[in-house]
Amino acid sequence: MTTAVPVDREKPGGPRSRKGVATRARLLEAAKAVFEEDGFLEARISDIADRAGLSHGSFYHYFDSKEQIFREVANELSDLLHAPLSTAIFDHTSTASPQERIRAGNRRFLEDYRREARIIGVIEQVSRYDEHLNTVRFEHQKRDRERIANSIAQLQRRGWVDPSLNPLIAASALGAMVTRFAEMWLVQGLFDTDFDEGAEQLTRLFLNALHLRDKPTRADVPE
Repeated sequence: MTTAVPVDREKPGGPRSRKGVATRARLLEAAKAVFEEDGFLEARISDIADRAGLSHGSFYHYFDSKEQIFREVANELSDLLHAPLSTAIFDHTSTASPQERIRAGNRRFLEDYRREARIIGVIEQVSRYDEHLNTVRFEHQKRDRERIANSIAQLQRRGWVDPSLNPLIAASALGAMVTRFAEMWLVQGLFDTDFDEGAEQLTRLFLNALHLRDKPTRADVPE
């Protein structure tokens, strides 16, 4: 006797059909909205399925648990938020000056952070007790920190940045400053300021910490 296997079951390899990919994306979008409204502990799988316009059972075609879908929501957001810090700020293919790139990168980061502040607040809470989520976020931050440190070192070789700075320490401190500033301001509401003013003040601190010069002292060294 054989057992019928549902043709629409997408696990464990993930969605393979175009419809499956679209349905999975709908679930992730719905989950993000439910987590924002209810928090992680109060959110229910049935609410996520309803928000996505699917049956409760359909959820399990794509995800094993509420924890799994939450972690994927968090990972997608982490990719979005860290892009300006690890790439845009020190994008050496850009013709803009380092000062302009840093200013644009910080502003983009804060704009993304402000837009996603509700779900970020939930992620920060869950990461305090979800070891898996915390580990993944730590590794992501470590990779970004190393990329920023390499970029600072390149700017030092060009003569843009104070050569006495330790690139890894500088990258760690600046990354912590930017992310914690955003959390205190846009998630926790510990202070309030005009957005343009907040972004500009953060950038000034960033530039001053690097002792970034107006012109490089070694223009012959490629970035």
